[in-house]
Amino acid sequence: MTPGNIAGMAAVKELDVIALTDHNTCKNCPPFLKQANDFGILAIPGMELCTREEVHVLCLFEELEAAMEFDKYVYSHLFKVKNKAEIFGEQLLVNEEDEVYGEEEYLLLNAADIGFDEVYDLVKGYNGIMIPAHIDKSANSLIANLGFIPPDSRFTCVEVKEEGRTKELKEKHPYLNQCRIIYDSDAHYLEHINEPVHFLQAAERNRREVLKALITP
Repeated sequence: MTPGNIAGMAAVKELDVIALTDHNTCKNCPPFLKQANDFGILAIPGMELCTREEVHVLCLFEELEAAMEFDKYVYSHLFKVKNKAEIFGEQLLVNEEDEVYGEEEYLLLNAADIGFDEVYDLVKGYNGIMIPAHIDKSANSLIANLGFIPPDSRFTCVEVKEEGRTKELKEKHPYLNQCRIIYDSDAHYLEHINEPVHFLQAAERNRREVLKALITP
């Protein structure tokens, strides 16, 4: 799952747009954008933030520079627990040639000291958007961890893992009727990257318009 291999597999699958959302870090986004560009694919820098409540939230950004500034903010709010690679796996950092140059020492699966109710304004401040991740999962999701969708929520896009549960989710949580619902790979392995079976209509093929389309129900 190096940036180059992800971009290469996306090219094999003939995808137009892909996003990299590692847990609590954007540090591999620079080589990812470069590799994707080499394959002619539009790449979006992002992060899967784990909030204080251990709710996973996709954070996507229009500009790489903003994503890297967001990365610094999140890193400063991580609970600093050393990673045990033999248990949790390696957390490798690579360059634009897909060569490993380092390793993140702190566990990125940990929660950050950032509350879910802070995320919307925080990410918007970096010209990004938030998407509560896999809200239908039994762990690390908005519904599972909080038990409900806060009535003062302002996000307008959510990710659902099982497409067949959409109707049920909308019936139980009416707020979702005003959201765009997306179904993506959520791939942790190369072979799990989807074929181009889900589509998003954007005005133009650039990051600004794709993000705009994502948050427009």
